[in-house]
Amino acid sequence: MPEAQDFYKDLVDNLHDGVYFVDRERVITYWNKGAERITGYSATQAVGHACQANMLNHVTANGKSLCGDHCPLARVMEDGKVREAEIFLHHADGHRVPVLVRGAPVRDENGSIIGAVETFSNNTGMATARRELGELRRSGLEDPVTGIGNRLHLEAKLRAVLAECSRGDDAAGLLFMDLDRFKHCNDTFGHDVGDQVLRMVANTLRNTLRATDTVGRWAGDEFIAIVYRVLDERTVGKMAEHVRIMVECSHLDVGPARVAITMSIGATLLRPDDTPESFVRRADQLMYQSKDTGSNRVTVG
Repeated sequence: MPEAQDFYKDLVDNLHDGVYFVDRERVITYWNKGAERITGYSATQAVGHACQANMLNHVTANGKSLCGDHCPLARVMEDGKVREAEIFLHHADGHRVPVLVRGAPVRDENGSIIGAVETFSNNTGMATARRELGELRRSGLEDPVTGIGNRLHLEAKLRAVLAECSRGDDAAGLLFMDLDRFKHCNDTFGHDVGDQVLRMVANTLRNTLRATDTVGRWAGDEFIAIVYRVLDERTVGKMAEHVRIMVECSHLDVGPARVAITMSIGATLLRPDDTPESFVRRADQLMYQSKDTGSNRVTVG
């Protein structure tokens, strides 16, 4: 019997997907290597801790926490029904990761529910992301702090999208994003933590936006996203709000402190008479309207 258990443990440990088990009190009893890779948390950090302690802090696309009264695993253990969902978990580096999760009950030999198992897989198109990152590095268009595209990369993409849209090939929008009170973060925690916050935000943006969209660091704590195939302000506004929520839900654990950040966003659609400069300038001005009306919000125009 022990040999069989070792065999199955090795099998689950080598799955690409993340897998973890909880007991009836939702204390994590097993954490496979796939879970370590996707979340950044080791088995040592996870096993023995209650999942409702919010280590993964599952949230919906609307930012609603699932780790309290709405925990899928708690419901699985209540009624024995398998549940699936697309959610965003918290990575050890602070950013949000979109995952497909499936929760199922674990039963003893008498059929009584003694716990639950959750499997989850990364939903970001990692192969595409790795290929694009390699291309940015080779061409000198990678921002060295965040690992996403730099300003030169964004300027080239802006020229390209204007050329495409002038032919009537597509429609596009722009999100101009600025972190709120980032100087206070640097002053309080230091520039090394500030760089970690920038990377956290960059990864959250990359994981939240579609693989076909372009995101990069414009300057300092400013980011730009070019979003494609958006035909109206409602759509570009919804995309911006989704990004804002995911950044707000992200955080870094620095010793006993939890470091969180928000962003103000200006969102606009490309117009027929736009130049790259006017496109960015309009989104930038809308972002400042978000700042002036309280920060951590989206202004569309």
